[in-house]
Amino acid sequence: MRRAAGFFRDQEAIITATDRLTFGEAWERGLRTANFLLDRGLKPGDRVGVLEDNSTQASDFYLGATAANLVRVPLYPRNSRRTHAHTLERTGCRALVVNSAYIEQVDGLDAELLCLDHIIVRDRSFEDAVAAQAPVDPNPAVAPDDYYIIRSTGGTTGLPKGVAYTHRKWLAAGRDWFYNFPPVQVGDVTLHLGPISHGSGYFFLPTWMAGGKNVLVDHFDADKALELIEKERVTHMFVVPTMLNAMVRHPSARSRDLSSLKCLNVGGAPTSDDTARLGIEVFGDSLYQGYGQTEALPVIMSSPREWFHSAPQAGPYPAGRPLPWVEVEIRNPESHEPIGFGQEGEIAIRCDAQMEGYWGDSEATEQRMVDGWVLSGDIGRMDEQGYVYIVDRKDDMIISGGFNIWPAELENAILEHPQVVEAAVFAIPDAKWGETPVAICVVEPGAKATEEEVIELCRDRLGSYKKPSKVLFQLDPLPRSAVGKIQRSVLSAPYWAGHARRVGGG
Repeated sequence: MRRAAGFFRDQEAIITATDRLTFGEAWERGLRTANFLLDRGLKPGDRVGVLEDNSTQASDFYLGATAANLVRVPLYPRNSRRTHAHTLERTGCRALVVNSAYIEQVDGLDAELLCLDHIIVRDRSFEDAVAAQAPVDPNPAVAPDDYYIIRSTGGTTGLPKGVAYTHRKWLAAGRDWFYNFPPVQVGDVTLHLGPISHGSGYFFLPTWMAGGKNVLVDHFDADKALELIEKERVTHMFVVPTMLNAMVRHPSARSRDLSSLKCLNVGGAPTSDDTARLGIEVFGDSLYQGYGQTEALPVIMSSPREWFHSAPQAGPYPAGRPLPWVEVEIRNPESHEPIGFGQEGEIAIRCDAQMEGYWGDSEATEQRMVDGWVLSGDIGRMDEQGYVYIVDRKDDMIISGGFNIWPAELENAILEHPQVVEAAVFAIPDAKWGETPVAICVVEPGAKATEEEVIELCRDRLGSYKKPSKVLFQLDPLPRSAVGKIQRSVLSAPYWAGHARRVGGG
């Protein structure tokens, strides 16, 4: 990153709502941020949380943490305070940098968590303190296997687990993402419609290293996104299916000049066949599909020419084929033994950018890793041409609008309602979000519980996106297996009747 800042010093690098920065200007801001953090007593290898939207300051922190060899731990604004505290404590963060808009979510955590020495709020005094720092490169020693970032992934109870990437693995992920894509060239433009702390962040570094521009948008709006593609002559971007769905259905989509696009990669959740067809109509040969997960990525890619021409039968269409240096096997979900072509089983992955394990959680690591392979939790099949089809999930996780939601977490929150005796949460298809959580609550006769109360309870306990879209009440007990486990699959089955796969696409 230092080398690219020198090579492309006078070319545009970062574009936000408030700034247009050259590589030299952006790197200088990053160095000032690095020195500000080091002056707070932080040392290379320390973990630093960050709670932010895309902005000039988000770029500053990305560059500054790299220059100081600090380990970024992104938090997600839509998560709850409890989740933020868990992530910071589990990863041992010594500091947290937070946009002033989100201070209420984390205020006081430095008094509650033994590891957390500083909560640094991005306000006017912060900006002045950073600007007063010298733009001198601290140039700490960096080893390829030093940790670089810890990304969060959901746990079965909803509390996140940390997946740590080293410098070596983060570079491998960036290389692999762009292997099948048209290469980023000097002056190309990557548009970040989602936060660079999330999936879109995988595109930031490859763009920087190649001398391209990163355009950071603080929230998604379909009209604004299409306008920016046209105005900034965007060449590359990452979207989740719900974003793609909103853009291709926007009234202005077909009247815009979108000819600059080389690669629009859709991932993070399944894409419905209808959305994909409209995507091809609007964006043409720039539409690519990628499959992977925080624990191992990227794994499978599909080019626009392959997406609808690779399957001899009618849909569902495949996610693509494994990248050349990625190993994918379909395994028996119980024995973990590989099974033959055309048979459904759990997708197992081995690649350069896979996790070494969950941070500080050996038990969860043993459940997800077998003999150096990552077990995805997704059920799929592979044909003899290598095309992989995603057909179901082994576990109960719901992916709604690209965000992971665990039913058990919602159920635990709902059971705090004094009139709810039992609760079950499961996914049903949704035209906008791909799939959405529904809750069935068992109540006693005469109970006065309302749908609004249950939804608000989940929103308050878990965050704005972890709430059911519909709540149903009944007096009969929930169906259970012989060992007493609630059978969510029995409850959800009627909603998926007639669908070729049991996962929803946006």
